[in-house]
Amino acid sequence: MSERDETRAEITDEEKRANVIRLVFGDDPARFEEFCREVEAILPPDASAVIRGSSVTGERFEDGAPFDADGPGTSDVDLTLVGDSVLQWYTPDGFYIPGAHSKPLSDEHPDIAPDLVPLREKLSRMVGRPVNIQGTKNWTMFVKEVLLAEPCLTVIGKLERA
Repeated sequence: MSERDETRAEITDEEKRANVIRLVFGDDPARFEEFCREVEAILPPDASAVIRGSSVTGERFEDGAPFDADGPGTSDVDLTLVGDSVLQWYTPDGFYIPGAHSKPLSDEHPDIAPDLVPLREKLSRMVGRPVNIQGTKNWTMFVKEVLLAEPCLTVIGKLERA
């Protein structure tokens, strides 16, 4: 694990939340809470939601560049819905790992989760930047967060630990 990976793994939940609110919501916790309410309104009871990526860490994973390094609104928000039931929203060709880990509903893959398109559009308008929505099983999230040290901020529900 590189020094940068170790630093990312050590970021606290409070720091993650503060980064997201500062970087995505202009330091306005009320806007963050409104975003969370919109996501919670569509989530099944057995699901949770996390935010991952540069909005959590403050820097891009690939090269360490700061969030919005290419200008205001250029970094996206990576929202992951976690749980078996959320995967039913994705089309068969919308998966990296069939039935376990989807591609993100994004500009690159705009048709892989038709029922989530209105939510994606609404959330993107709320934050003034693209919001990409991925679906995954609990075990896949565990691998990404714990084994691969990819920080995430749980915003709704609770992640099961494998």
